[in-house]
Amino acid sequence: MSNVVSIARFKAFPPLMWILLFGSFITRGSYYMVWPFLAVILYEKFALSATHVGLILSSAAVISVLVSFVGSALSDRIGRHQLMYASGILYIISFSLLAEVNSIVGYALVITLCSIATALWRPLTSALIGDIINDKGTRELAMQSLYFIVNVGCAVGPMLGLWLGLTGEQSSFYITAAAFAFLLVLLWWGFHQHSQFDAESLQANQKASSAVQSQPAGKDHATSAGSEKIMKVLAADKLLQCLILANILCMFIYAQMDSSLIQYLTRAEVPDLLELISAMIFTNALVIISTQFLLLKLMAHLALISRIQIGLVLLMCSQIWLAVNPLTLFWGWIGAIVVMSLAETILFPTMNVHIDRLAPDHLRGAYFGAASFYEFGYAIAPLGGGIILDQLGGSWLFFIAAALTLLVIYFYSILDKLPRPDFVSIKTNN
Repeated sequence: MSNVVSIARFKAFPPLMWILLFGSFITRGSYYMVWPFLAVILYEKFALSATHVGLILSSAAVISVLVSFVGSALSDRIGRHQLMYASGILYIISFSLLAEVNSIVGYALVITLCSIATALWRPLTSALIGDIINDKGTRELAMQSLYFIVNVGCAVGPMLGLWLGLTGEQSSFYITAAAFAFLLVLLWWGFHQHSQFDAESLQANQKASSAVQSQPAGKDHATSAGSEKIMKVLAADKLLQCLILANILCMFIYAQMDSSLIQYLTRAEVPDLLELISAMIFTNALVIISTQFLLLKLMAHLALISRIQIGLVLLMCSQIWLAVNPLTLFWGWIGAIVVMSLAETILFPTMNVHIDRLAPDHLRGAYFGAASFYEFGYAIAPLGGGIILDQLGGSWLFFIAAALTLLVIYFYSILDKLPRPDFVSIKTNN
């Protein structure tokens, strides 16, 4: 019976959702064909220290997080699609420039533009899914599907890049720019089709449908919420604030794989470096692809917080494994990534579902924008990890990450005790 329900929910996806899935596959595949090797390029071209590479990546990411919050909250008022077009164009420009830049300052500026585009795109996509799919179960399946297809792209990208000989080549950034240009064309067509779909639905259900149900994609459910009121709501939601702090730490821990681990392996001159990096990225994505829906089914009876706690325990175990693994043990690194990937499979899509359940309909964009503050953890990870690498070494970095996981587990254990605003009265007063 559950399989029948799932198939019915897949069939309930509007055409725009399928475009988002396909677009996410091609863009993430091309993105991970080149981006993870950026730290290697910076080290080989400019001989920068781990701290200096981390400073460039972290500075760009911090700026992008601030832009993301403002942009996501603004999307509740002016519509998702305008900002998605803008961020897509920014992707095209920044990745094209990244293929040509040849100075440290140039890399720093263009990496910042790339990070801003990424930080805008992700919460806009999540909020758009909430706009175009009304049914709660179908919406959660859509978010799980988006996460799944992104990881299919992540699995294909680095291995295809390695096979084509593009790994670590600066000119390959043009591939990502071209992928986003294609996606923008698809989105333009998809938004047009979805507008027609909404118009037909409104005409067919005019007597039975409410104004909220018939509203076009990309529009705010209650546009009247002003910026000042939004900030007051977010400031009063102590549960959200604790959740953001916990997930900032969680992202800091996880991001060590994308930044500091690669720097650690590069500077240690491990054998077959590019093959190892590609294999770790491929393993990460393959584990997620092969276990995501199985784990979702196995954990369906558990509360969201319980699922997250299990994921955090696995994340802690993976960090301890990374800390003690011998530098030359190739399959040891892969084993640690398997455990970390299982943690990610549980944690990341569940975090999006968690925010979707917490967010009132009329403030969904603002809440997903606030959730983008998780990215501060990802933003400071290259710098924090780089400093620890330079001062203490790789083993200490991962032991510290394991200790931070315990703190995240504690934060999640107290969420239900924290106060939240009265959203009904706030919406009524708008």
